[in-house]
Amino acid sequence: MRLDHRRSRHSFARPLVSVTALAALVAGCDATGGNEPVPRAERAGALPKPSPTRLWDRSPSSVAAVGDSITRGFDACGVLTDCPAVSWATGTDAGVRSLAHRLLGPGGTATRSWNHARSGAHVADLPRQVGLAAAKRPDLLTVMVGANDACSDEVTGMTPVADFRASFESAMKRLRAASPKTFVYVASVPDLKRLWSEGSGNPVGRQVWKLGICSSMLADPESVAASDVERRQTVRDRVVAYNEVLEEVCAEDLRCRYDGGAVFEYEFGQKQLSPWDWFHPSRDGQERLAEIAYRNVTAEKAPS
Repeated sequence: MRLDHRRSRHSFARPLVSVTALAALVAGCDATGGNEPVPRAERAGALPKPSPTRLWDRSPSSVAAVGDSITRGFDACGVLTDCPAVSWATGTDAGVRSLAHRLLGPGGTATRSWNHARSGAHVADLPRQVGLAAAKRPDLLTVMVGANDACSDEVTGMTPVADFRASFESAMKRLRAASPKTFVYVASVPDLKRLWSEGSGNPVGRQVWKLGICSSMLADPESVAASDVERRQTVRDRVVAYNEVLEEVCAEDLRCRYDGGAVFEYEFGQKQLSPWDWFHPSRDGQERLAEIAYRNVTAEKAPS
């Protein structure tokens, strides 16, 4: 507190207060002379620290991808087979025009993009995949994982949310240790209940699902029994929880951008589903995913 000099001169005619009392008075006054206590940080002269600036490269010159069967283009070109050429992330197919194709051009896609995703992968596989991708020091790393963590024989077999978080955090730490400047684009997990609602109306799809595809969601697809309705909702809730983890962990990294739930919210129709399993994305579905990714990667601001 700054004392008024004129008032200080008059005060000499009065009994002097003790140094201790005066110090207490000064410490208890605010900067405008009021009686509210001054925050400790202000008394010490400290200023609030500004929030760190988030970084983003809208035109990366190399792309690597990690994840599961969706990123491998599984069942998009033929039955029970990977088709990385149509991958939304790094595919070379001119019809799909993958994210890498749109960013790097056809030549760059062939020489400066790498697909380390694996069909059947869970989030626990991500640290190993990230280690392989980081060795290339890519400008951009795409991540799409989590569907297999929700797909299991029984609902009780789904990956616990805490384990999902630990694996994703471990993958991000491994990336930063090996390639600290790589930017990361994280796609949300698709809404598996939406895929069920589209495919369940197709008799071929229902027969294929009996082979054991994502039974936690797709078992007894036509049943409206309360237990089956609850089971499907439980799986959907777990996917929502996984997406919350992806968003939260990504937010802690200044070079990471989450898609804002764009893939989860995309309304896949039957045209976007594989004609062989009515669950994985078809070529058209892969193209839609590529469009979403390109829009979000090249946007000036991250989706909200």
